[in-house]
Amino acid sequence: MQGFDWAALMRAGVRGLGLSPDEFWALTPAELQVLLGEGQGGRPMGRSRLDELMAAFPDHTEGAME
Repeated sequence: MQGFDWAALMRAGVRGLGLSPDEFWALTPAELQVLLGEGQGGRPMGRSRLDELMAAFPDHTEGAME
C-alpha cells in the first residue's frame, strides 16, 4: 500500500492554490480534490447542474429581510 505524498499535496494547496496552511488542513480530501480539479472525474460542473443547485438553494427567498 502506497501512502499520500503530503509534501506534493501541500505544495499544490499552499503554493498552487494560495491556501494558508490552516486553510489547507481544514479541507476534507473531497474538497481538496475538487479544488485541484480532480473531483467529479476532473470535469467542471455544467450549467444544467448549476441551475439545479441554484433552484434548490436560492440566495434569496420571497419575503426574506435583506
